[in-house]
Amino acid sequence: MANEAKPCPCDIGDRMEYGGLGQEVQIEHTKAYVVKPSAASDKAIIVIQDIYGWQLPNTRYMADMLAANGYIAVCPDFYVGKEPWSPTHDWSTFQEWLEDKKPTNINKEVDAVLRFLKEKCGAKRIGAVGFCWGGVATHYLALQYPEVKAGVSVYGIVREKEDRYELKSPTLFIFGEKDDVIPLDQVSVLEAKLKEKCTVDYQVKIFPGQTHGFVHRKREDINPADKPSIQEARTDMLNWLNKYM
Repeated sequence: MANEAKPCPCDIGDRMEYGGLGQEVQIEHTKAYVVKPSAASDKAIIVIQDIYGWQLPNTRYMADMLAANGYIAVCPDFYVGKEPWSPTHDWSTFQEWLEDKKPTNINKEVDAVLRFLKEKCGAKRIGAVGFCWGGVATHYLALQYPEVKAGVSVYGIVREKEDRYELKSPTLFIFGEKDDVIPLDQVSVLEAKLKEKCTVDYQVKIFPGQTHGFVHRKREDINPADKPSIQEARTDMLNWLNKYM
C-alpha cells in the first residue's frame, strides 16, 4: 500500500524558524509545551505532534494559534523522551522506529495531560488536534475518551479496522487530495463507514491539490498558491472546535 513504503512524509513542507510563545513544563512522567490565552479560559486543546516530535516549531506555531483564539494549548511529548523521527533517517527503518511509538498506545500520557489540564489549568472542556501521527492519535482519542469533547484529525493515516468508526466525540477529518501516503480510496472507506456506524457529528474534508503536511508544514508566505487552502483548513479547525467546545 502507498502508506507502507513511506508511511508519514511530514518532511514535505517547511520547517519554521519559530520560537514559540509558551513554556516547557513537566507533566508527571513526560514534558509538554504549554501556552495560555491572554484572557482566562476553561477550554483547552491537546495538540498532538507529528513524527518529528513535540518540539517541532511548526506544531508549536499551531498551539500558539489555538491560544490566540482563546484555548489553553498543551503539546505533550508523546514519545516520552524517545528520539523523534528525523529527515536524515532511512525510511526503510520507519516501522522499526514506530514500534514503541504507536499512536494508539498513549493512554498513560493522555491521562496525565487530562489531570494536568483539569487540576492545574482549570479546564472544564477539552478537545484535541493532531497532525499526521497525531491525526491517528486524535482519531483514537475520539474513540476512547468521551470527555474529549471535539477532535480535529489532520491527515491521519486511515487504518481500516471495524472498531475505528464508532466515535464518541465530534471529529473533523482533514485530508489533501494529492497526499501520496493516504490514498483517496481509503478516505472514501472512512467516510462510508462513518456514515454507517457513527452516531456523533463528523465531517471528512478533502482539499484539492494539497499534499500531506499542508496545514502545518507549508508556510503561507512562500507558498502563495497554497495559502487559501492552508488558511481555510485552519479556519475549519477553529470553527469545529468553537462549535463543539
